Amino acid sequence: MLNKLLPRHVDNTYHGYKLALWLFAVLVFMKLGISLNAIFNGQFVASSADGIPLDTFTPAGARAVVSLFAAWGLSQLIICLLCILVLARYRAMIPFMFALLLLEHLSRKLIFQVMPIVKTGTPPGFFVNLALLALMVVGLALSLRSRDSRQPKE
Repeated sequence: MLNKLLPRHVDNTYHGYKLALWLFAVLVFMKLGISLNAIFNGQFVASSADGIPLDTFTPAGARAVVSLFAAWGLSQLIICLLCILVLARYRAMIPFMFALLLLEHLSRKLIFQVMPIVKTGTPPGFFVNLALLALMVVGLALSLRSRDSRQPKE
């Protein structure tokens, strides 16, 4: 399994299930939209999708939150561009990218457990993140499994 996660040769050879490629494309497309929305529409995203009560912040505090959303969106955009490159040219790295996206997602959730952000209600971003998490877990599992059962086990 480690050879599938970290292949010796990075090429366009992919041995996992084709469904994982489709899940990866959907995941990247969704994360790309989220990142661009965070960059260009951060105030709306922070207040509506994530339920952060920006109207209770000072103007400087609200601008700081929106700036942090834009910076986070930029980092997500760069990761998405790498994912698109992997999908187009280096498919052997699909399992690694699923694992990387999953690690980033879970690490961010851990940070928010340690340093929570006050939110109002149950914002819809929670359900979107739950769907993304499911896509990452299922996609990683499918990308690590070989389509050909005759291949030797690692």
